[in-house]
Amino acid sequence: MEFKVQWNGDMAFSGDTPSGHTVNMDAGEESGGKNGGARPTELLMNAVAGCTGIDIISILKKMRLPIEDFHMDVSGDRAEEHPRKFTTMHIHYDLKGDLPEEKVVRAIQLSKDKYCSVSHSVSAELTVSYSINGVQGTKTL
Repeated sequence: MEFKVQWNGDMAFSGDTPSGHTVNMDAGEESGGKNGGARPTELLMNAVAGCTGIDIISILKKMRLPIEDFHMDVSGDRAEEHPRKFTTMHIHYDLKGDLPEEKVVRAIQLSKDKYCSVSHSVSAELTVSYSINGVQGTKTL
């Protein structure tokens, strides 16, 4: 995979992706930026969540399960010392639909342990939890 990232002055950059999208990045005002785009660290956490989310939707669709709604709450902790890498990330999957718990757990585990290339590309410890139709999951992941 190859693409170009262009400096746009101050602390702003834009990246043109191979899929034809532009991603704007900037530092916050506290770091000399103008808040003209997402922080790279925010994009990294979004990428991990997006990758696992795509996996989970794909797996549940293959199981022919009806998904009515799906969102993720994502959090992470960073080291105090530079390079201030993420040490932990947590994703809570909140799904709605006629979804048997064991099948949701299987989809989450397959994404977490096997399929999500983005989460496997970062060294942070990834923990997950889930709820289905507002009920907190009971299985350990």
